[in-house]
Amino acid sequence: MRALIVDDEEPARARLRRLLEGAGVTVAAEAADAGDARRQLAAHAPDVLFLDICMPGMSGMALAASLPQPAPLVVFTTAHDSYALPAFDTGAADYLLKPFDAARLARAIERVRLRLVAAPPAPRLALPVAPHPAPHLAQLLVPERGGTTVLPVRDIGWIETADNYLILHTAKGQPLLRKTMGALLAELGPGFVRCHRRAAVQTARIERVLARAHGDCELLLDSGMRVPCSRQYRAAVMAALG
Repeated sequence: MRALIVDDEEPARARLRRLLEGAGVTVAAEAADAGDARRQLAAHAPDVLFLDICMPGMSGMALAASLPQPAPLVVFTTAHDSYALPAFDTGAADYLLKPFDAARLARAIERVRLRLVAAPPAPRLALPVAPHPAPHLAQLLVPERGGTTVLPVRDIGWIETADNYLILHTAKGQPLLRKTMGALLAELGPGFVRCHRRAAVQTARIERVLARAHGDCELLLDSGMRVPCSRQYRAAVMAALG
């Protein structure tokens, strides 16, 4: 297992490195912010990212939400317990609350090992090979009472979770699709970005980003729809907008 440590505090990185190496994990690199983390990810292709949440600039939560696929597994390491729900909503392998000890870290490492066994990473090649991107859906087949609706992806302004369903917000209606947000976003590709733990938006439809209290914002779409955007995902949305 190869790990990348991302934390803006050097003592925290040094302590985590000692604990990981003591548990038999290879620390491929360290990073102090999201920009450095992206460079290290490209250079070392780690299996797991031990990621702090509160960092200058882009937060760890926003970085995790914006990782290109296939992405490494993520274990959040933070002193704040208030981010646990949105963290696991991103598919995190574990959530370590600082200060954690070697025993708690060992349990997190075991969870990562099990995930890697269930879905092993692609083999690393000696020479770089141009990737073949998976085709992304141009339309969705939405089962409805009495038939199936063919819904062009370009018509979807934003997507909202509702229990075991997704609400597909369009100008003509809000059909329901029984699928997880993560699975659908993987099929739709980079044209959609997570903007809230319960919402994702089509970036091409965003006209304005409206500031709100406490670092949150609201996304005004070309259809007039308004989509909530929490501060944890704001940086990822802005990055997707270029």
